[in-house]
Amino acid sequence: MFFKLTDEQLMIQTLAREFSRKVLLLTAAERDKTGEFPAENLKKMGELGFMGMTVPFEYGGSGSDTVSYTLALAEMAYSCASTAVVMSVHNSIVCESICRLGTEDQKEKFLRPLANGDIIGAFAMTEPHAGSDPVRQSTTAVRSGDSYILNGTKRFITSGKNAGLIIVTAITDEVKRHNGISAFIVEKGAAGLIVGDVEEKMGLRASDTTDLIFNDCRVPADHLLGEEGEGFKIAMKALDSGRIGIAAQSLGVAQAALDAAVKYAKNREQFGQPISKFQGLRWMIADMATEVEAARQLMLSAAAMKDRGEKYTAQASMAKLFASEMVNRVTATALQMHGGYGFIKDYPVERFYRDARVFTIYEGTSEIQRVVISNQILRDKHRL
Repeated sequence: MFFKLTDEQLMIQTLAREFSRKVLLLTAAERDKTGEFPAENLKKMGELGFMGMTVPFEYGGSGSDTVSYTLALAEMAYSCASTAVVMSVHNSIVCESICRLGTEDQKEKFLRPLANGDIIGAFAMTEPHAGSDPVRQSTTAVRSGDSYILNGTKRFITSGKNAGLIIVTAITDEVKRHNGISAFIVEKGAAGLIVGDVEEKMGLRASDTTDLIFNDCRVPADHLLGEEGEGFKIAMKALDSGRIGIAAQSLGVAQAALDAAVKYAKNREQFGQPISKFQGLRWMIADMATEVEAARQLMLSAAAMKDRGEKYTAQASMAKLFASEMVNRVTATALQMHGGYGFIKDYPVERFYRDARVFTIYEGTSEIQRVVISNQILRDKHRL
């Protein structure tokens, strides 16, 4: 590994790896079949500090840096990508947003149960007609006394059914466009909050994805996150962090696929010898390993920039873009190396292949990442 890790970062990575292999791996395939949400495993992760990694100690968190968090997240994704995506949204978007912009009362009330894993956090911005273009969202929030009344529909919400807390974006001033979007903390069971059906997905099947319908949903005014009109900025900042999380998820699944392919190649014999002896397959393994390592370095570089307080928007998008496309190539190659066995559910590469497909889509498609990266480069006055 070219990126020098501290002893503490290595310790956190080792702890995450042991938990991932000894606990998450045992039920990952079965949960993929049943779609059962990993509630008990997430609770165990909370007890170990993995559900509040970047939450400060004073609010019950682990106070870890971003590098440690991404290392832990990649280890979780290695065994169960469904669990990892829940952990990622919960930490990268929900906990971080409340840490950054929440009032003292909001931090005291929400961060501790989030960090403990007592409740799961979700983020609701995408709508049926507003995905990559959040300014087109139509969910509204109208002030009414000491409350806001929310109306609208959010789509493809990770943990929508199982979340105890949701950060929701809504329009408070349509005239101001992106400066008229605000963010709200909505608790599970709020009157007027309706959870839609759980989507039947290709992959990440143990992570529920639902619509959330707000029908005159009354939210206390003190649940406004930040100031009115800051919702768009809150979302964009959260997505920068979340994209490093997608890179970590991609890395974990890709490493699992590579390891499975190497193991299979060493044990599968054809023409009187292990297929790992054939040059064509050895080159495939070399290319896979190189891509995995490149993604690891991009992820760690973006995470380290965030830890240093540097602007990391472009680097987060680069890490997400490369890693998410990399994992699709690596899982496809690993499946190909398994031959017909890769196409059946007896081997985990079939699940890896399905889980990986969404990584180039959620939290900004590959195309959107290229827009973000090119915009950042063209705006950089220090470039020649």
